Amino acid sequence: MINKTFLLSAILFLAGTAFVLQETENPADLQDLTTQEADTTKSNGPGSVSIISVSGTIGPTTTQYITRGLNASRERGDELLIIELDTPGGLLDSTQEIVQELLGSSHPIAVYVSPEGANAGSAGTFITLAAHIAAMAPATNIGAASPVSMGGGEMDSVSQKKIFNFSESYIETIAERRGRNTEWAKSAVRDGASITADEAVEINVVDLIAGSIDDLLSQINGIEVENSVLNTEGATQNRIEQNLAEIFFSFLLRPEVMLILTLISIYGIIGEVTNPGAIVPGMAGVIALILLLYGVSAMPVNIAGFLLIGLAIILFVAEAFTPAFGLLISGGAVSFFLGALMLFQDLPEEMQVSWYWLIPATIVTVLFFGWIVTSGIKAQFTGFRSGLESEVGREAEVTDRITPEMEGRIFHNGEYWRAESDDILNEGDRCIIQEFQGLKAIVKSTTKQTENKELSNG
Repeated sequence: MINKTFLLSAILFLAGTAFVLQETENPADLQDLTTQEADTTKSNGPGSVSIISVSGTIGPTTTQYITRGLNASRERGDELLIIELDTPGGLLDSTQEIVQELLGSSHPIAVYVSPEGANAGSAGTFITLAAHIAAMAPATNIGAASPVSMGGGEMDSVSQKKIFNFSESYIETIAERRGRNTEWAKSAVRDGASITADEAVEINVVDLIAGSIDDLLSQINGIEVENSVLNTEGATQNRIEQNLAEIFFSFLLRPEVMLILTLISIYGIIGEVTNPGAIVPGMAGVIALILLLYGVSAMPVNIAGFLLIGLAIILFVAEAFTPAFGLLISGGAVSFFLGALMLFQDLPEEMQVSWYWLIPATIVTVLFFGWIVTSGIKAQFTGFRSGLESEVGREAEVTDRITPEMEGRIFHNGEYWRAESDDILNEGDRCIIQEFQGLKAIVKSTTKQTENKELSNG
């Protein structure tokens, strides 16, 4: 038998380790840091640069990755940090944190929209404009920074106006701080304007076009940033990859993964309640719930969606106790689908869950509660089907006379049992087993049982 205390301790240890890993520096990065510091001390030649690659939607793990990369680059004594960027957009809160980090940094930072065909859309526009040096690869785009794609969900006219006004003033402040085209920056928010790399350089949205990292380093060599002249010609390039914790939590914060965690937590916990002692379903459900709560704390999840999912669970369970002929199951299915749909409606469009996930999840949940859970709950209220308890209430045959003063014997299910009774039972009489006391059965006359029933009915 698995020790439950041990399992609980293991779960808490793994959860704690995962959160600690978020703040843990990659050992390989630390080794590179020591090596580069030594090289810098030994040589007065070309400096070094650190490079991080940000692709996909901007979220909490992106903020952590950029912050870690910036700290590592600063500690190495690099000339600058280069952020390779390719994003369709992301969360406004995470974008603001990144912009604050870039604007407040005295360490030079370059945002390089690459590779060819990449896009600095929505949140990426804010981040690019906030860098000390903004560069783009050929055939890339920047813009479409409207708050609709950044904040997700439907907004009323008042809220929409407030968010647009804030976003316009915010991006104007960023562009003005870096000496870039403020009018175009505002139009990227107000009108969703998007331009190519060539147009961006021409109207002073970004500083230059570079075909590669080497080309970028060559072009910015000798530029003065934050009162220091960059020495980047032929600089050593150090790539900082995402560590295991960042990769894991980035995967964890994907809406479809959070939806799956929601299902696992529901199935696991309900499965443990309906089948006490199974351990595995309960353990899986608790782990999924802890991870889900982490995701909820990091992402702007719609509370109404959670309430609808909770209502769906109540309806599903109620179906097991109420002869509603599937009505509650149907209502629960609708409630679950709408709840899952609303759960991530406040996220940007590219981060919302598609119907290809919602419909199968709803069907699986309905099947789970309609069959497994209903059967499990009903099983809790059925009689015993094995062991001595299952024999209580069944008939047996008297083989040796039984009186209130003297034990006798009965024959039941191929076995002889010692028996006692308050009734007088003769050999060959039929009796009802009332209970078992060790190896002795307590019985009652079937005739008396029948008389009692008739009296109660009369």
